[in-house]
Amino acid sequence: MKKLFGILATILLIGNISCKGEKKGDTEAANEQMDKVMAIHDEVMPKMSVMGQLVGELSSKEDSTEIGLQYKEARKGLQDAHQAMMDWMQGFGNRFDSDEILNGKALTDQKQIWLNEEEEKVEALREQIYTSIANAEKLLKKE
Repeated sequence: MKKLFGILATILLIGNISCKGEKKGDTEAANEQMDKVMAIHDEVMPKMSVMGQLVGELSSKEDSTEIGLQYKEARKGLQDAHQAMMDWMQGFGNRFDSDEILNGKALTDQKQIWLNEEEEKVEALREQIYTSIANAEKLLKKE
C-alpha cells in the first residue's frame, strides 16, 4: 500500500510539474509574441512623421490634372495608413492592459486568440504603411 501511495504521489507530482512547465512555456511564447507585435509597432511608429511630411508635399501639388490626381491618390493612401495605425493602436489598447503589454502578465485563452489576430493586423499595417510611403516617394521623385 505504501508503495502504491508513493507511486501515485510521484505521478501526481510529475504531472503537476509538467503542467506548470507547459503553462510557463505558453507564457514565454505569448511574451515573445507580444514583444514581436510591439517591435513592429515601434518600427512603424516613427514613420508617422514621415507620412505627415509626405502628405504636406503631396497636398500642395494636387490639382485636376492627371498627375495632380495621382498626388491626391498617394496622399489618400498615406492618410488611410495613418488612420489604420491610429485605429490599430486604439483597438490593441482596448484588448490588452499595460501589464500584459509591458510586464509579461499571463494571457487568458481569449486574449491569446486576440494576440494572434493583432499580430496579423500589425503585420498588414506595416505593409500598408511602407507601401503608401514608397508610392508617395516614387511619385514625388518623378517631378
